[in-house]
Amino acid sequence: MEILNSQKITKTSSKSTSQQFMDVAEVKDDAIVLKNGTLRGVLSVSAINYDLKSTQEQEAIINQYKNFLNSLDFPLQILINSRKINIEKYLDFIERKEKDQPSELLRFQISEYKNFIQHLVSVSNIMDKNFYIIIPFSSIENREKGIFDSFSTLLNPRKSIMDKRELFETCRNQLFQRMNHIIASLSGIGLKMVPLKTKELIELLYNSYNSNVFNLTELEDTRNLDLK
Repeated sequence: MEILNSQKITKTSSKSTSQQFMDVAEVKDDAIVLKNGTLRGVLSVSAINYDLKSTQEQEAIINQYKNFLNSLDFPLQILINSRKINIEKYLDFIERKEKDQPSELLRFQISEYKNFIQHLVSVSNIMDKNFYIIIPFSSIENREKGIFDSFSTLLNPRKSIMDKRELFETCRNQLFQRMNHIIASLSGIGLKMVPLKTKELIELLYNSYNSNVFNLTELEDTRNLDLK
């Protein structure tokens, strides 16, 4: 704590933004680009009720998952995102339905149901869980440029931009090959996986870095965002 509260950080914190402490450089073409140049792809994964499966089905799931892990030649990360459900909008909807009901009996039943939901939420934590698989890919390239490479970049900046774009497309294609391999390997277990698009990736990052926000924020127009 003494290091974190040093005068050096305190002096510069007023001029710094939270984006400077993030590893993310930008999000584009359905991929996350980190500041070190590596890429990340994210798969949204459905859940299965393992306890309701028969013994044979459970053994088949374990064996297939074991084979999947043995087939991997790259690392991956499994993310479980848990958030307390906000039911304020749902309660407002019930209240409007209660007022619109012409029958007094139906209004009473709806009111009892609303009170039951409010009591249930107050005494227990009802969580919404989302599951993700994060797949990395890093290009193998020499970061140390020679003096002739520097001169070439200065003389022909357009070629340098095109080379970087070509490298990004190559890495992105190989990243999506890894994602397709995971989808094909785990589909037999009964898991449904969908790659997150650019808008969904930005929403996931925003809600992850703003975990104290109760409502999940949906960003409609991502063109106005600057994650660089």
